[in-house]
Amino acid sequence: MSSPAERFAAARRRQADERTQLGRFQAGYPFGLDPFQLEACRALEAGHGVLVAAPTGSGKTVVGEFAVHLALAEGRKCFYTTPIKALSNQKFHDLVERYGAGTVGLLTGDNTINGEAPVVVMTTEVLRNMLYAGSPTLAGLGFVVMDEVHYLADRFRGAVWEEVILHLPESVRLVSLSATVSNAEEFGDWLVTVRGDTTVVLEEHRPVPLWQHVMLGDRLYDLFVDDEQRKVNPEVARVAREQQQRMSERSFSRGGRGNGGPRGRGAAPASRVEVIERLRAEGLLPAITFIFSRAGCDAAVQQCLHAGLRLNTPAEALEVRTIVEARSSIIPDEDLNVLGYADFVEAAERGIAAHHAGLLPTFKEIVEELFVRGLVKAVFATETLALGINMPARSVVLEKLVKWNGETHADVTPGEYTQLTGRAGRRGIDVEGHAVVLFTPGLDPAAVAGLASTRTYPLRSSFRPSYNMAVNLVRQFGRPRSRELLETSFAQFQADRAVVGLARQVQRNEAALEGYREAMSCELGDFSEYAGLRRALSDREAELARRGAANRRAQAAESLEKLKPGDVILVPSGRRAGLAVVLDPGLVGGFDGPRPTVLTLDRQVRKLTAADFPVPVEALDRVKIPRGFNPRSPQARRDLASSLRNTGLATEGGRPVRSRSLAADDPEIARLRTAIREHPCHRCPDREEHARWAERASRLDRDTSVLQRRVASRTHTIARTFDRVCDLLESLGYLEDDRVTPAGERLGRLYTELDLLAAECLRAKVWEGLSAPELAACAAALVYESRSSDDVGAPRLPEGQARTALQETVRLFGEIDAIEDDYKLDFTSEPDLGFSWAAYRWASGARLETVLADSGLAAGDFVRWCKQLMDLLGQLADAAPEGSSVRGTARQAIDKVRRGVVAYSSVA
Repeated sequence: MSSPAERFAAARRRQADERTQLGRFQAGYPFGLDPFQLEACRALEAGHGVLVAAPTGSGKTVVGEFAVHLALAEGRKCFYTTPIKALSNQKFHDLVERYGAGTVGLLTGDNTINGEAPVVVMTTEVLRNMLYAGSPTLAGLGFVVMDEVHYLADRFRGAVWEEVILHLPESVRLVSLSATVSNAEEFGDWLVTVRGDTTVVLEEHRPVPLWQHVMLGDRLYDLFVDDEQRKVNPEVARVAREQQQRMSERSFSRGGRGNGGPRGRGAAPASRVEVIERLRAEGLLPAITFIFSRAGCDAAVQQCLHAGLRLNTPAEALEVRTIVEARSSIIPDEDLNVLGYADFVEAAERGIAAHHAGLLPTFKEIVEELFVRGLVKAVFATETLALGINMPARSVVLEKLVKWNGETHADVTPGEYTQLTGRAGRRGIDVEGHAVVLFTPGLDPAAVAGLASTRTYPLRSSFRPSYNMAVNLVRQFGRPRSRELLETSFAQFQADRAVVGLARQVQRNEAALEGYREAMSCELGDFSEYAGLRRALSDREAELARRGAANRRAQAAESLEKLKPGDVILVPSGRRAGLAVVLDPGLVGGFDGPRPTVLTLDRQVRKLTAADFPVPVEALDRVKIPRGFNPRSPQARRDLASSLRNTGLATEGGRPVRSRSLAADDPEIARLRTAIREHPCHRCPDREEHARWAERASRLDRDTSVLQRRVASRTHTIARTFDRVCDLLESLGYLEDDRVTPAGERLGRLYTELDLLAAECLRAKVWEGLSAPELAACAAALVYESRSSDDVGAPRLPEGQARTALQETVRLFGEIDAIEDDYKLDFTSEPDLGFSWAAYRWASGARLETVLADSGLAAGDFVRWCKQLMDLLGQLADAAPEGSSVRGTARQAIDKVRRGVVAYSSVA
């Protein structure tokens, strides 16, 4: 119970708050703000920038919405940026609902709604492009919200976030909203450096507690036994061991029975249908099950359909059908059939859906809307759902803790686990959220506990200067100022911080070296010089030993190739050492050389390898191997071993080949040994004591040199890369000292990953005179990236001018690649022709069914690539020189691509 004085003070604070913009803002919310939200909002109203790092679902976007409120109250603009178009669309609708359609705009590259409104939601790339172009829309900008700012770690797109942060006018207050990262203070320190006053607000508490579980068979176990979630449930560990043992036993038994008797009910992982049924029984729906495979998500929906699973009431199913039909009404029936509409709507009516990048964007939007309304209760999703979309659930299920990362199957990281399970627990709806990991063979509960208890991950910059960035910077600031600006990037900030630690270690090493040198000083002469001679001798002997060993291995391999059946040889070393007779030289099939099969004196048949012969081998004698010799016959082996003994070599011990040491005849070895003997320090009675200190000094000196090279490589790394980029651009005529040429101006309007290749194609007039479908085919090669699971092989290409233009595009890439090698850069990847035929056919008016069948693409992928293609075509229309046919053709191509399912989809 608070005292009267405390209650009076609290009332005074409330009255003071009510007179502030924060007080007016809070009045519009049905719930009170959390302490971390209040702290961030007060800092923002006080004129500071803010960085808020908080768990998923904790409500950090409230701080971004307060920035919107402040901007409107002050008569200034607020830009709300997001990493993906889907999130931009979602935030746009949220803000329109709160502030009205006339106040809020949307800019996502392919969508422009009320772009001059006081509040505009946009992707981060759009804001970056506006800053470089000096857009008049920036006038009056007072606040920028960067939602999901931890995206700056993304290796493909992360640089965009840093570009925006560095280029925003000082008068703009920045609101950075991040997932919980372990180095938020470091990121905040950088923001203070480049943006001025920035308040860092950290919040690790989840407003909805998250409980961790493991599902073994059809039983749900708590992963932890304490509220702090630190002590692993011993019962889970015990049952996991038993399950693992049962599975191992069954793998060695027949008929599904092992030492443990008949198969137990919980011995195998539950099916997807059983998992959903169990969650329903526990009251844990709605649930998102993360399956790291699109095909797996679709298969899960089909499994639920075939099992007759129904999670919706008849009234809910009717409501679902009404919503789905209304949202899909603009799509022609023939396209709906191609898109699997019948199965989609049936599953949705039952409360079941998939969500992944291969799904048609319209269908994804429907799933999101139905899930938020509680009309879809089980979603099978890939991890893309975890990227910012507002789809919280009561529980989250992870089928496996291994996923394909585009290059290999890798363990889920603690950061990824936190991001995925962070979807569990709906604020204001659930009192707690639940994360469920399904038991699979080899699952270690302690490893799951480690993922669950490691809630943070470090934010690492992926920034590097691109060609487009370089010309835009030079145009605005000139090369010297641009170089200084890049030195302030978060990437360089982190590198410099690492350099501080390395430099301190170098200083400690150099101090220790002084002590070592003093300890090894000798009255008779320069012991450093003497130690250098000894080291040189040791290094030379080691080098010759390595060379001799390599020579012996080569000679040994060559000698094995000369063996014939019946040769008597001496196996020089190893468990099989001794006399043996060659049964089969084994010249075929060994990737590491011949693998002869021999019979030893003790009647054993063995297959040997090069490792058994460190020195060359030679035939010492020959014995006759009987025709039809059977190595499996004990009698045949005994008789042949007897013949081997009768050669007389068994008592002589054989004659192994020995090679003379290379060091014995090496003049450098002889010179060094003479110099050592003649050096005055060689006669010092404390020579070996001095030598020990000299060896320590040598090792420490080598370590210090390595550290110094690391320091040199990290210092000014971004600026040095920028210098090489500018030098390359100058060699190609895009820059002239501090001036951007007309070709450079065009490059500055190309934001594709292959910006320089696009600029070179425009300059070389590779795409002049093409039709709209042909240009679409060529531009598609600059945006598309095949998925690793796609079929490999030569892609199908259009005939005629398009094929010639694509071949020339690839040739230009080869030239750029060679030039980049000269400048030690690796920015430009090879154009991917895998989407060119589909783009050509679609822009030529082919039906969706035909294009999808020919390309093998999922509908969602096809739409996404078409959206990116239209974005690049728009850039080409702006960047092409005056009088170029590409300008008009690119706009025509956009119109031809923007049709059917591509035009229906509002989200890319």
